[in-house]
Amino acid sequence: MIVSTFAAILAILYIQLSFRVIKLRRAKRISLGDGGDKSLQAAIRTHANFIEYVPFSLILLFLLEYQGLPSHYCYILGAMLVAGRFCHSYALADNLMKLRVLAMMLTFITILISAVMLLVTQVF
Repeated sequence: MIVSTFAAILAILYIQLSFRVIKLRRAKRISLGDGGDKSLQAAIRTHANFIEYVPFSLILLFLLEYQGLPSHYCYILGAMLVAGRFCHSYALADNLMKLRVLAMMLTFITILISAVMLLVTQVF
């Protein structure tokens, strides 16, 4: 299972993003919410954005792999998702808007290509 490898990599990134929020909460002594702190807001949104997009993306990739998509396509789509999520986590941490745009484009393209490929396999 190719998608399992990408899911594992993304799970590790998720833990890292969680620890970033925890570290900032401890340093700023903010246990709930963001206390108006910009760096904590960015860390929380990075974490939240990850959990908003990654599970759905992985489900689509899993379905494609399960339906027999050739492995090289699974690797390409998985790599795009991982690259997009890594870029996004660094873009928000360092306030790099161009990198954030690239990151979301990679994520959206992964979702779109996956969805279209699933539809095409159902129709044809």
